[in-house]
Amino acid sequence: MAIPEMIPIRYVPGRHTGMIGRWNDGQFLGSVAAAFPQRHALTGDRSCDAHWYTVLHTFDDAGHHIGSRIRRTGGDDDRRTATGFGRDRLARWLGALPGLRFGDIAIRPFYIEFDDVLFGLICEFEGDEHAELYPDLLGFYEPWDGSYET
Repeated sequence: MAIPEMIPIRYVPGRHTGMIGRWNDGQFLGSVAAAFPQRHALTGDRSCDAHWYTVLHTFDDAGHHIGSRIRRTGGDDDRRTATGFGRDRLARWLGALPGLRFGDIAIRPFYIEFDDVLFGLICEFEGDEHAELYPDLLGFYEPWDGSYET
């Protein structure tokens, strides 16, 4: 089965997809995630430390990417502070979305770069065809029911 045009993502409270749903203007996907700069992945440069980011992507009802808010919250050397600050920021951003309601979404592949880090839902064809959410590293596979692998 080919990768569908719109990838379903199941809402699972308290898990990796606990900050997704709909709002008056479409759909949203939020997270607080650790990521390495792309040069780390390309070169294996261990001098690169992970950074934590607050992320809020928005999509229209047809799953097209509208925009993204991304802010670095800190480094991996102080993970607790960085993730706490990130969760607080994400809660403020989500609170500003009119008509917010958590639930399943379906979005189209997209990508952007911020701070030399890749963010997006990317179709990958090595091995099993799947879509990978970056930098969260969630893989979506057949039967395309919204479940994911970490």
